[in-house]
Amino acid sequence: MISLQTLSLLSLMDAAALAVLLILWAFMGWWIEHPSMKRPSTSFIMASYRREWMVQMIGREVRIFDAQTIGTLRQSTAFFASTCVIAIGGTLALIGNAEQIAGVAADLTDARDPEIIWELKLLMIVVFLTSAFLKFVWSNRLFGYCSVIMGAEPNDPDHPKGPQYARKAAELNIAAARSFNRGLRAIYFGLAAVAWLAGPLPLIAAASITAVVIWRREFASQSRRALLEDAS
Repeated sequence: MISLQTLSLLSLMDAAALAVLLILWAFMGWWIEHPSMKRPSTSFIMASYRREWMVQMIGREVRIFDAQTIGTLRQSTAFFASTCVIAIGGTLALIGNAEQIAGVAADLTDARDPEIIWELKLLMIVVFLTSAFLKFVWSNRLFGYCSVIMGAEPNDPDHPKGPQYARKAAELNIAAARSFNRGLRAIYFGLAAVAWLAGPLPLIAAASITAVVIWRREFASQSRRALLEDAS
């Protein structure tokens, strides 16, 4: 069991590297979901398209395309959720062999940490994977709720409840996508946490690179520029 006494065994560099990882994870999530209006994130831009999707759905008599799209989104969340479960199981199995991992790491690095520290490093990966799993499961349920509202959408474009149902479906769709993106970010930083096995400096480098990659995809990618050009 991880206790305060166990945490006290961490070196100052290890503690600093762990803090950098957690701060970047939290900060990137906040920045992407609360961007400046002058420079919105890709996720923020996509939210407007999701609202427009639900508005356009009102006028479609046959909504097979909408149902297929929601089904595809749910399949993606289910795939990532199942992948996280497999990865969690594999990491927990490694925790049971932390002594062997410590031996291998000692051959590759100068680290001579006690076995409990290696277990803590692996446990951090499990924390990220578990967070991702919970986000994907919740995203799957939200897409399911969205599909129910879409099914309840009146088939008459002039029905007074049409716009109201469309707004509800859009907000559920956006919430599901937000949870899905949070799950992806947890996986990204979970992969960065693997670098901690090589030491605190590789962890800081991996966390920083991960943050830069996420920033580029959200704020400086070609897909973002394409979305903005199309919107204009």
